[in-house]
Amino acid sequence: MLTPSALTLSDLRLRAAATSLTTQGSLTAVLATLGFVQADPIRAPARAQDLILRQRVPGYRAGQLERRFPRLGLEEDFLYAYGFMPQETARLLHPRPDPAQPDRPHAPTGLAAEILAVVRDRGEIHPRELEEAFGRGRAVNAWGGFSKETTQHLQVLHFHGHLRVSRRQDGIRIYAPAGPVNEAVAVAERARRLLLLVLGLLAPISRVSLGQVFNLLRRGAPGLGPWAPVLDRMIAAGEVAWDDVDGERYLWPAGSATVAAPPRGLRFLAPFDPVVWDRRRLAHLWAWDYRFEAYTPPPLRRFGYYAMPMLWRDRMIGWVNLSRASGRLDVERGFAGPEPRGQDFTRAFDAEVARFEAFLGPA
Repeated sequence: MLTPSALTLSDLRLRAAATSLTTQGSLTAVLATLGFVQADPIRAPARAQDLILRQRVPGYRAGQLERRFPRLGLEEDFLYAYGFMPQETARLLHPRPDPAQPDRPHAPTGLAAEILAVVRDRGEIHPRELEEAFGRGRAVNAWGGFSKETTQHLQVLHFHGHLRVSRRQDGIRIYAPAGPVNEAVAVAERARRLLLLVLGLLAPISRVSLGQVFNLLRRGAPGLGPWAPVLDRMIAAGEVAWDDVDGERYLWPAGSATVAAPPRGLRFLAPFDPVVWDRRRLAHLWAWDYRFEAYTPPPLRRFGYYAMPMLWRDRMIGWVNLSRASGRLDVERGFAGPEPRGQDFTRAFDAEVARFEAFLGPA
């Protein structure tokens, strides 16, 4: 039986709206604090990583992360999703065991070993160069479609730490040999730090939703064992706080600052922004069944191809679809409930549109 809680749904909404949005500063500082920014290739009209960073880096411009990536000391890798991260985070994900021999690191063979030798010899390589050297064979990818066989081998070599992404060229990953791995962090400490990182990004998160994240972490950080015991030890040690609210057990890093006021203004959030990443939490706290519909057949869409949730202070009020095919920013909006009235909302909406236009830059 759940005991009465001092927290309310309103308290959780406020904390959920503000937790990661309070991270503000330079691009370098924000990336270091967040520890991870999810990536997505869809540009509608900007990629997810840029949409996430624009809410946290004053004056951020679309594509800035890609342009500055080689100088920022970042890595691309898979955590609970694919994205950008400081080297400190990437180090916690390696070494990843070989699926065929889980008791040892991955050892490439066959075509993969040949590709690795070529990349090490050249120092940096575009996937197209490998197609020219090894042919254009196709293989079934993880999504059931087809990819170049050489590209798939590049991705596997990257995942297992033999290669890294050194930069991007027109959005395409350019690969280079990975540097030597420093002394690996102990397994228990890797798991602890990764869990704190995830909680810091997605808190407050329910125990049920965190279980779903654990399933994703088994891919990003295999070989670290079951995650539930790690969480239980951290709760017992006082590193993770929790409370039961409205029939759900929510968790967050202990010592997190109490949120005194909601975020100011109106924000157009990326579908993968930490504030809305957990759809189950969004539905529970804001009573809105938001869905990402880019892969939904058009006749079945309720919100639009790339509908971005609108956060008005600590209220999730609806969504916008933004496009710039005509050279100017076209805005379509919808509301999950009554449309806010008054000059405060009108001015906030116009200000966010203006910020978005500045973020996109010249057409």
